[in-house]
Amino acid sequence: MCGVCGEIRFDATSPDISAVDAMTCEMTRRGPDGSGVFAKGSVALGHRRLKIIDLTERGGQPMVDPELALALVFNGCIYNHRELRGELEAKGYRFFSHADSEVILKAFHAWGPDCVDHLIGMFAFAVVDTDSGTVTLARDRLGIKPLYIAETPGRLRFASSVQALLRAGDVDTSIDRVALHHYFSFHAVVPAPHTIYNGIRKLPPATVRTITPDGRSTERRYWEPSFEPHPDRADWDERRWQHEILESLRTSVRRRMVADVPVGVLLSGGVDSSLVVALLAEQGQHDLATFSIGFDSAGGESGDEYAYSDLIADTFATDHHKIHIGTDRLLPAVPDTVAAMGEPMVSHDCVAFYLLSEEVSKSIKVVQSGQGADEILGGYSWYPPLRDTPRSDTTKAYANAFFDRGHRAVLDILDERYHVDADYDPSWEFALAHQSAPGARTAVDAALRLDTTVMLVDDPVKRVDTMTMAWGLEARVPFLDHEFVELAATCPPDLKLAHGGKGVLKQASRSLLPAAVIDRTKGYFPVPGIRHLDGGLLDLVTDTLRSSSAVDRGLYRPAALDRLFADPNGIRTTLDGNELWQVALLEMWLQSMEAITAR
Repeated sequence: MCGVCGEIRFDATSPDISAVDAMTCEMTRRGPDGSGVFAKGSVALGHRRLKIIDLTERGGQPMVDPELALALVFNGCIYNHRELRGELEAKGYRFFSHADSEVILKAFHAWGPDCVDHLIGMFAFAVVDTDSGTVTLARDRLGIKPLYIAETPGRLRFASSVQALLRAGDVDTSIDRVALHHYFSFHAVVPAPHTIYNGIRKLPPATVRTITPDGRSTERRYWEPSFEPHPDRADWDERRWQHEILESLRTSVRRRMVADVPVGVLLSGGVDSSLVVALLAEQGQHDLATFSIGFDSAGGESGDEYAYSDLIADTFATDHHKIHIGTDRLLPAVPDTVAAMGEPMVSHDCVAFYLLSEEVSKSIKVVQSGQGADEILGGYSWYPPLRDTPRSDTTKAYANAFFDRGHRAVLDILDERYHVDADYDPSWEFALAHQSAPGARTAVDAALRLDTTVMLVDDPVKRVDTMTMAWGLEARVPFLDHEFVELAATCPPDLKLAHGGKGVLKQASRSLLPAAVIDRTKGYFPVPGIRHLDGGLLDLVTDTLRSSSAVDRGLYRPAALDRLFADPNGIRTTLDGNELWQVALLEMWLQSMEAITAR
């Protein structure tokens, strides 16, 4: 788990080493244990290291293999690196380290860009053929690891964070109006390749991009799960599905134990993280470190779920750490949380993940998390209404339940300078094209496919990565093992939606978990002090939106802001988000990014 960056020149000049060094330094928190820069010909690479596998300097990066004429920077973890090492050694390859990064180098030499098909894990990497100058960029199947790109005539830069690219300078920071529309309509999800900035794109998940020395490039999507019944599973009954889902998750959790440092768990007390704890305990983990967070109550909402996390900690005798964050710590953490975001993320639990990661990183470097189960197994409230929806009406029903607001309402918030065409709704069109494509049998399947391959990537997964990596903490997500996702995608929707959502998982869990955890009302990461704006937080929001920077930018119609300020907690989005927080968060993030470019 690290930060990667690089620069490729196409204009016969040498790469700007100072810019690469600046990008590398900007990602120090992602990789506090070491750094390096490599340059040859038209390419320069930078790396920040978090030591998880092979703690020696032999595992450092950029990793260069002169014998193979390859250089690599890599962010992530390859869980089957030992098995691949044995396979590659049988082919005659010799290894100088025990790092999973070296396995990628050898695998790339053996199989070329198709090496991604052999990798089980989370990854974003760049491989340079030091003889030809050809560069290959790749991102894992579920987009767990980020990779951002900034291109100008004669040059391409890439990095694990938007902040790193901004720190290098010369980035077009004008607002991408399509991305802006997605932010306000598609629940703050901005699908790849867009970002809020016109000058920064992101490599889509499950994509390999090959860039030749003359600047030409090709992209290939190498993985796309099917959300249709699998013929080999046609005779599976409910019990068989429960068994296979649990067995697949058991394998996924076991894979994510691979490390040369201890592995803990972020324990919310929900079914998902509790099941991860149970499976780790089942596989012999003793004194497993578990971590839960809670906040002061506000606005009539409880700020913790300790009753459930305590129950799981007691049941499995974990080394449990209960972290309570008082209101006095919440407000000061908001600007730092926003500054850590790779892209503006409106979910109030970003602050929770940020503060939790700060505390967890003091005692451990790697954690497993239950993130992703709701998207993979139908745990959210917008799926049941789709059960009887005709396939052709999927997007209408989905948008009514999930989109924060419709096209006209987005235009009503934004100043006309930031409008897309009044007759073109990019969020609707994106969802419609995705959900109408072949490969999903029912409306529920089509919605789950969009959420698994797009929404999950650019909201929950991105949130966990950026908040944990802000403190040099590696988060592993067993529910996003690609083989588990492939299996779950073919599970009949009725089995997923049963028992209030994630039914097949809940029933499979009954032999492992207390009934009180399985049958509880679904909870969310509660941060009441963000959901209900008052006091110092409301002052922060007001100061942000009334600042000279915000006024000069002029994103919002004055009448729209007046309406929100008149009722700061009463105007909510479809999923009960605070609209005032959503507009303020974007402006806060933009101002935070401007501070980087001003350095």
